[in-house]
Amino acid sequence: MKNRPVQIRSFAATDLEGAFELLTAHGWAHRIPNRPFLERLITASQRVAVATSQGQVIGFARAITDGLSNGYLSMVVVAPQWRGRGIGKSLVDEIVKDDDSITWVLRASRAQAPAFFAKLGFVPSNDAMERARREAPTGYF
Repeated sequence: MKNRPVQIRSFAATDLEGAFELLTAHGWAHRIPNRPFLERLITASQRVAVATSQGQVIGFARAITDGLSNGYLSMVVVAPQWRGRGIGKSLVDEIVKDDDSITWVLRASRAQAPAFFAKLGFVPSNDAMERARREAPTGYF
């Protein structure tokens, strides 16, 4: 894997199957019940990026933004065997696109997430509030 080239790019429709497999295998199965649901999430997102190596999706990121002032980085996932190589950082860079006029927020709830995102310039905020979802996604089966 060390010598395999990695490409960071915008999501393409042909990435759906690989993205679904990556997400459901690495901690997102509870949020992504099936491919049609993931497809709707991607369609509703303004920025979606993948990391690929030899045609396989090894990383995924998506965000919702107005493109002017605010953005929410919703997912950043890299297959465990590919972590520690800058792929997650490259995915975030692709999503935020060095646009300093946008305030990006995220939920860093996984154990390793706060340290990872701190390296990318994210800081804890005392300004955010949250209304959590009340039920799991349904109706996309």
